[in-house]
Amino acid sequence: MSEADNSKPSRIALLGVPIEIGASQAGPLMGPDALRTAGIARLLEQLDFRVDDHGNLAIPQVVADGPVPANTKFYDEVKTWTRALSERAYWLAHSGAIPIFMGGDHSLSMGSINGVARYWQEKGRPLFALWVDAHADYNTPATTITGNMHGMSAAFLCGEPGLDDLLGGLPRASIPPEQLDLIGTRSVDPLERKLLRQRNVSISDMRQIDEFGVAVLTRRVIDRVKAKNGVLHVSFDVDFLDPEVAPGVGTTVPGGATYREAHLIMELLHDSGLVRSLDIVELNPFLDERGRTARVAVELIGSLFGLQITDRQTPSNAVLPEMGE
Repeated sequence: MSEADNSKPSRIALLGVPIEIGASQAGPLMGPDALRTAGIARLLEQLDFRVDDHGNLAIPQVVADGPVPANTKFYDEVKTWTRALSERAYWLAHSGAIPIFMGGDHSLSMGSINGVARYWQEKGRPLFALWVDAHADYNTPATTITGNMHGMSAAFLCGEPGLDDLLGGLPRASIPPEQLDLIGTRSVDPLERKLLRQRNVSISDMRQIDEFGVAVLTRRVIDRVKAKNGVLHVSFDVDFLDPEVAPGVGTTVPGGATYREAHLIMELLHDSGLVRSLDIVELNPFLDERGRTARVAVELIGSLFGLQITDRQTPSNAVLPEMGE
């Protein structure tokens, strides 16, 4: 049995994916190095993980081997990245380490999640994806307004048509829409909204966060994954956070999550023991304020992997302390 099948993997593999052509603004290609500068490896090592930094995925030579679907900007470039990253993600998952894919724009998830989903399908365990993002990213070439492919990554993950040749001859390891959960959503295109409704994708938008709180909504996801003996991939877009907390993104949407809400989500996910892979995407250091967004992102990753202020029991068996304790 590989380490990835155990309850608590002890190794983390960092891989930078400096892709920005899936988005509308330049800058995300600097995201991986900004996370390194903010101390991601050092923090994870302090949490007793062995961290292997695999550097940045080399920019592949663009392959143009077929027709380009309408309404897909830089399709051949994204296709080339997706194929290279899917293979790399598959082998990183095979290694037994928890892969962290440092972006880069959100189109990288077409490759990263496909690779890890392929691995877990071979293991006979369903992969669930938690999409922590201001945007649903559930557009297809038929529904998109902009043609930017970072807005199509969740739809591709769930096997939606329109990008059927993106992987070429590589396996496409799609997950059913009921294994996708969106949280923090506050910007959805009209036809995208219709498609989400047709697929019955679970969406916890900002109103639900305001009404029920992130703890209730996150535990609901955790319970669904546990009920199926699944594992969880977290795809975290820093624009999930309010722009006041994380200004270094190219697609800011007002009214996002607070610093504390984001940390609570990560802490609960850590307590669950379900997370086996992570994307951290859309960090744009060119738009940041003295590295503030990169530091926040690293702090949140710390919470996801066990950083806490005091020793405490997990919520499943904890009791409130008496006053003065």
